[in-house]
Amino acid sequence: MTKTAEHVKQITEAKKERGGIKKGGQGAKSKKTAAKVALMKMKLHALGDKGLPQSERIYFEVLFPLEHPKKSQPMFFSKMWTIGRIVDKVAELADLPNNNNLASAKKLRVFDAESGHILPLEDKLETCLHGECTALMNGGDRKSVV
Repeated sequence: MTKTAEHVKQITEAKKERGGIKKGGQGAKSKKTAAKVALMKMKLHALGDKGLPQSERIYFEVLFPLEHPKKSQPMFFSKMWTIGRIVDKVAELADLPNNNNLASAKKLRVFDAESGHILPLEDKLETCLHGECTALMNGGDRKSVV
């Protein structure tokens, strides 16, 4: 038993001297694989309308306001839905108070992550995707949104 332990110790010391085991996966191929794995994990945990056909689904990581107990949640929506319907669905799935119908209340909004512009509620998601709006966020500074 002690010979085995000594042999293992010699092997580990030799690897340390040589710089250890080289980590694979630093190239473009591994980045592609990592992106695919991340998408698979997102699809696995995503919330949404289970009745939607797979061909219509668009997946997003939705960020919630700071007051919400969860930081974010992967969700999917139909690319045919309007931004307003997506806001309603996010509020329903995340148990957020949705007072968009009241004039004086704080509103839930969808922002373009890169520019910070509010997406119009009547636009379809498919239109926004063709306009390079590829991220769904629930607030610019996350403090100003309910």
